[in-house]
Amino acid sequence: MPISRTALLLALLATPLLARAADDAPGHPADEPEKTELAPVRVEAHRIKGYRAEASQIDSFGSFGNAPIGDTPAAISVITRDAIDDRQPRSLSELARADAAVGDNYAPIGYYQNLSIRGFPLDLATGYRMNGMTIAGEQPLALEDKQRVEILKGLGGLEAGVVSPGGLVNFVSKRPADVRALTLGTDSHGSRHLAADLGRWLTPEFGLRMNLAHEDIHSWVEHANGRRNFASLAADWKLTEEGVLRFDGNWQRTSQRSVSGYQLLGGTEIPPHASATRMLGYQPWQRPTDIDARNATLRFDQRLGDWNLQLAASHSRAVIDDRVAFAYGCFYTPECADGSHPGWYYAPNGDYDIYDFRSPDDTRVNDEVRAVLAGGFATGPFEHELSVGASAFRRTMDGRDWVYDYVGSSNIDVVDIPVFAPSPTEPGPLERRLTSWQRAVFALDRVHLGEHWQVLAGARHLTLDERAYGDGGELARDTRLSRTLPQAALMWQPDARWTTYASYSESLSLGAEAPYWTSNGGALLGPRIARQAELGVKFDWNGALNLAAALYRLRQPWQFAQPDDTPEGFTFIERGREEREGLELSAAGQLSDSLRLTGSLNWIRARATGSGVPEYEGHQMVNVPELRTALFLDWRLPVAPDIALLAGWRHAGANVATPNGITRVPAYDVFDLGLRYTTRWNDQALVWRLAIDNLTDRFYWRDTGSTLGDSYLFPGTPRLARLSLDWTF
Repeated sequence: MPISRTALLLALLATPLLARAADDAPGHPADEPEKTELAPVRVEAHRIKGYRAEASQIDSFGSFGNAPIGDTPAAISVITRDAIDDRQPRSLSELARADAAVGDNYAPIGYYQNLSIRGFPLDLATGYRMNGMTIAGEQPLALEDKQRVEILKGLGGLEAGVVSPGGLVNFVSKRPADVRALTLGTDSHGSRHLAADLGRWLTPEFGLRMNLAHEDIHSWVEHANGRRNFASLAADWKLTEEGVLRFDGNWQRTSQRSVSGYQLLGGTEIPPHASATRMLGYQPWQRPTDIDARNATLRFDQRLGDWNLQLAASHSRAVIDDRVAFAYGCFYTPECADGSHPGWYYAPNGDYDIYDFRSPDDTRVNDEVRAVLAGGFATGPFEHELSVGASAFRRTMDGRDWVYDYVGSSNIDVVDIPVFAPSPTEPGPLERRLTSWQRAVFALDRVHLGEHWQVLAGARHLTLDERAYGDGGELARDTRLSRTLPQAALMWQPDARWTTYASYSESLSLGAEAPYWTSNGGALLGPRIARQAELGVKFDWNGALNLAAALYRLRQPWQFAQPDDTPEGFTFIERGREEREGLELSAAGQLSDSLRLTGSLNWIRARATGSGVPEYEGHQMVNVPELRTALFLDWRLPVAPDIALLAGWRHAGANVATPNGITRVPAYDVFDLGLRYTTRWNDQALVWRLAIDNLTDRFYWRDTGSTLGDSYLFPGTPRLARLSLDWTF
């Protein structure tokens, strides 16, 4: 087992003294040397890895041949458990601050949130994973039971098939261990957070780990307090010397009023004097949005000589009781009722409509099974690492005919919003809305061409069978297709520290649905093939710091609302393409014994070309800042090594809010500060953490994204202090 540096030093000092004592002992004259065999001594030393990770689970199902991150021809970042503990994020949006290539895309408080990677919103059906298996993205994701969070930036066609071009986010569970820890936390608004991490190896072959959490949420947005309960269980069972069965399951229930985002005034103007703490449209009869989520994965790993067999299954279910007094548009206000201004934005004077929206029992279910066989063999001078597999994925959506009734109007500057009567309408019966099947076979061969060169070549062949249903269960859409998605890479490694690569990959994403305010509202456009080329370099500095750079170009057909002369003024079409060209830089790990960091920079050029609408081209696209940076430092004070200063800096450039590129929210810089104090009490470890987000209380717009064709603006978090105590006993 690991020993301390002090114990190691004492052992090294004691060895020559013991040897000399043995030589001087009776029967062993000093002038008659004699060999003495001592019992073997096992010594282990561990380098502090800081915020550095060496492997990711994204690789383990065959996408890159089960290789370490440094030996992978893709941009992968890992948010470690240490980083999660120090930054104390409570939501997906807060977690995304760790990587400059990741941003928000419609991430309201009190609701499930979505991200974008490299400027593309993630697919809620397939973009989020737990232990490598797909989960429903329509849920808040707890972090108490997660060992790390992995982000694949760029195409995941071989890994996932039908997926957004942006990439994947994988949540990796903690494994069984002998651990007993309690976390107590609060914040400057009075929230209370309690979490327990309990684990034990009951036998040498069987271990369990349980995580429990309860949170009373006191939001910085008025009327948006809530609560959260969470439980998880992980189990490892070593069935044989070569076979291990792993189970992970979690349950979470959240209850919190959902906070509506702002919209542009008249479709062109950023709301002046916006508030990050005011709930637009608040009505006292508005009930919290409840989300009940359950996720489970089961994985069996069996070693078969030089080959490994992985069998995995997963189930994910999210039930959303969506209830909100929704602030949206201006159809019923005096300035918009005559059609002089678009009704799907706020009025030029700041008036907006309030709707009673209720959609209970909105259910998403993801089920997946997967089998992968991986091993090595040689063909002449070439060494092969081959992964072959098959998977089946089923997703269903059930819902009711929702209530969406206008109840009144207000203005963004009104503090005391009038109380309106809720709608008497009740939601309809629960009905099937979608059944989707994806079946796939895939293979990847990593060929070692001597000591320094590798070639990776693989493909995924998938079939999609998807049926969508309208009111009364009538078939509204029947989509059936079959595609083969290739992936290839060339790698050169001049020595063990360096990896350079060039890669090409393709993925398939489903077509977008036309917004209701277009002439073909509700129509679903066809699937799209996305293509990506990437050049990258990775460097391992002294085994303590990972450095990486990647140049990429990503493109896919563009689907958008085209202005025209129809009565609605727009038609949703596919024409031209959208492109992303970018540069990513990243660093993670230890700079010295007292300083560790994570840092990233993402410069991205996002353009539409060939659309036939000149005002939509030649400028940055909506919700894709040209430059983002993220830096987080952990510096242990030389004069007091038990105390560490934590500091962070986030920058985002001006962010486009309209397709013509004229309206943009300003650039911003946000600074964070914190402290960590490690001590002991009654021989038990205590760690105090203080984190202050947005130290200067800067107002900024963190998101100009859209959902279902409608655009929203979400303010960033005002100054917020969090205090926590970790007690390991």
